[in-house]
Amino acid sequence: MTETLPDLFTESFLPGLWAGYALAVPVGALAALLVSMTARTSFRVGAAAALGVGTADGCYALVAVAGGGAAARAVAPVAGPLRALAAVILLGMAVRTAVRALRHRHAHDAAAPEHSGPVRPLRAYLAFLGLTLVNPWAIVYFSALVLAGGAGPGAGPAGHAAFVAAVITASVSWQLFLAAGGAALGRTLTGPRGRAVTALVSAVAVSASAVGLLLPG
Repeated sequence: MTETLPDLFTESFLPGLWAGYALAVPVGALAALLVSMTARTSFRVGAAAALGVGTADGCYALVAVAGGGAAARAVAPVAGPLRALAAVILLGMAVRTAVRALRHRHAHDAAAPEHSGPVRPLRAYLAFLGLTLVNPWAIVYFSALVLAGGAGPGAGPAGHAAFVAAVITASVSWQLFLAAGGAALGRTLTGPRGRAVTALVSAVAVSASAVGLLLPG
């Protein structure tokens, strides 16, 4: 049966938006890292990181609609190692952020945030793409939604495409919102001390989330 545009919107696109925001909105380690990094660099860098997160969420949504339960079962045996890998990467980034903040806390250079570090948009995109891809929860989450009819009962290729597009739209729009908040924060905390405090708070939040990944349950 041919899927009409209203059907695609109500049965696939809207559920995709809901699923994307439900996964993206809870503030975790990546959100804290995104806000802090944007505050210390520029909105351009933060937007690139946001696109990295959205790309990864879109990839997982695509795998879910293509493989459904098979995708979730395939990732289950490596879910533990992936969680450990994600925790190690996040802890490494937290330590690096804290060390850089402490090293430059006495600096008197009040240059604009976009000139405060070597982070480039492509590097930010790839870093956040990789960090999001090692999160096994996303594939399980999207697969469960698809199996429950979250992309529309009996949705065809067009419905699945609408679902994936909506997930990407939701994920990227929320991450861009966080990046905009980080850019505004960066304009407020332009001094070395302000940037150091922001970085240290981010490092603590990221470290706590990384430890949480290693805890059972």
